[in-house]
Amino acid sequence: MVRHRVCTGGGRCEWFIKAPDARLRAGIGPYRGFRARAGVPQDRLVLPSGRVSLLIGLGGELRVGGGGTTAGAGAGAGTARHTSVVSGLHTRARVLGHGGELHGVELALAPWAAYRLFGGASLAELGDVLTDPEDVLGARCRTLGERLADAPGWAERFALLDETLLAWTADAAPAHTVAPAVLEAWRLLHQAQGHMRIGEVADRTGWSLRHLESRFREQIGLTPKRLARVLRLRRAVGELTAGHGPAHTAAVCGFFDQSHLGREFNALTGMPPGRWLAAGGTENAAWITG
Repeated sequence: MVRHRVCTGGGRCEWFIKAPDARLRAGIGPYRGFRARAGVPQDRLVLPSGRVSLLIGLGGELRVGGGGTTAGAGAGAGTARHTSVVSGLHTRARVLGHGGELHGVELALAPWAAYRLFGGASLAELGDVLTDPEDVLGARCRTLGERLADAPGWAERFALLDETLLAWTADAAPAHTVAPAVLEAWRLLHQAQGHMRIGEVADRTGWSLRHLESRFREQIGLTPKRLARVLRLRRAVGELTAGHGPAHTAAVCGFFDQSHLGREFNALTGMPPGRWLAAGGTENAAWITG
């Protein structure tokens, strides 16, 4: 069943959301179709998510950096424009925007699922990078985009995504599967929401720390330590937006103290927690998860 949501904050937009086929759900979040009709340029400060994002555009262009209407990380930088983008794991917030209209569908992928779907391409090369999906997936991404554009509605588009992603998964070579120790390390870090010593993670996988760091970066996109920082940030964002104070948030998220939380938040978002909250946060971003 396709869920339909309409939002009005910052301009008109619609979401069309559906869970993927049950066989895909372990590694792929809900499909998110979107149509933004703000009529005026829109910018968002998008935080690191710990997910690989594949956005297939059906209309309009996504603007990366340099929008100028959102203060913070990336503002004032050079601007790149994309119809479709793939974003690897990143460790710093980005300014993303559009010129007033944007239409497409986004897939949020666990990095181990992306590694398989992308044919074993090194996710380290996608770390902190946005690029055209054809650079990673080749012509099959353009073909998928054309078929999605031709589909009569969102139910048909989501069915096409199920069919296509199941086929890509079935066609993936065994060598393009993430190593069990890397997958276990990813699971441990997510379970602990980043609050776990990396040495303990390595011990529990049975690999040396150096070997784990090398293979993890290749197959996930960041080192375990950098991913842990992103996961702690995501938990801190959740605590702060739920109304908990900085002292409580620092304690439950594994920061040494409130000052440590502030330094990490500033390093990863470009602004301190109080300023980010005063600006309304980014959790209402309607057209990309980050």
